[in-house]
Amino acid sequence: MKKYLLLFCLMALVQVAFASTDPIDYPLTETRVMKDSVVIEFGKSGKVVIMVESKEDFEKLKLMNINQIISELDLEENKQTGELTIVEIRKKDGSVKEVVKVYEDGLETEVNVAGVRVYVDESGENTRVKVETGGRKKSDPPFRSYFNVDLGINNYLEDGSFPTSDKPYAVKGWGSWQVGLNWMASQRISKGFHWNFGIGFQWYNFKFENRDFQAVRGEDMIEFAQRTDVDGFKSKISASYLTAMTLLELDFGKMNDSKRGLSLAVGPYVGYRLGGQSKYVYEELGGSGRKKDKEATGLYLENLRYGLRGELGVGRIKFFTTYDLNELFQEGKGPALNPITFGIVF
Repeated sequence: MKKYLLLFCLMALVQVAFASTDPIDYPLTETRVMKDSVVIEFGKSGKVVIMVESKEDFEKLKLMNINQIISELDLEENKQTGELTIVEIRKKDGSVKEVVKVYEDGLETEVNVAGVRVYVDESGENTRVKVETGGRKKSDPPFRSYFNVDLGINNYLEDGSFPTSDKPYAVKGWGSWQVGLNWMASQRISKGFHWNFGIGFQWYNFKFENRDFQAVRGEDMIEFAQRTDVDGFKSKISASYLTAMTLLELDFGKMNDSKRGLSLAVGPYVGYRLGGQSKYVYEELGGSGRKKDKEATGLYLENLRYGLRGELGVGRIKFFTTYDLNELFQEGKGPALNPITFGIVF
């Protein structure tokens, strides 16, 4: 495919060059016109013009095939973008004008000729060709790395439902935050289909709805003590995890060559606990200013957490949800609670 695209580019260059009258952009002189030329015609209107300096050059040209002629171009690929600059014009002021560029990625090829782009997609059963003008289309790189931030609201399920308000550990949604910092990478498997993986840090807060109860570490399990000796303002449990995750993503927008569309991703994660504590903010009866009690309840939190993560992208917005398949507390050390989070990815 590249051979025919290069021929197309050379044809386009000849058309551009002979159509222009600007001596700076296209420095064709009378001397060049007077030189011998070889015209190769193919198809109904295809034509390649090759200038030769002498009879010796012509004899050498007869011994070359089309593949060798293309290889003689000695094209250099841009390692960052994957682009090949086939033809460039150097002006008298030293500036460079790129006329023909080729970007080839597996079965997908893009040719840029003087602002006109031709896309050739041979990944399906039938070859698809599309011609565009204007700003360059952003390509879908085969591999990329990126950084994102999770911001979500936490809760947990007990026997398949959220704990009711009469439970001392019932969670108040607003204020029970999860913040995640993730370093991710994405490997393209096929058009619109990616394998995403990475590692990150997550901070969980579970803010109790009933602020009269304080989570404390008992002798052999976590306890929720009711504080009647003070006025409670805030009561919560927090934990932090180092988490690795992997997801398979389907991006329907990229599948249909649109800028933005619907995307779905799902995959497992596993995390190791770095810390955990309870925090209780209160004021003594009669008023003496707010005080804080912190207690390391991490002894009864599970050290390992694992579960499933799902993501839904709609245009520029991406939502996520996580569900822990294991319980928050060690077995027999606290209520059987499975954390669940809903949030947005930035």
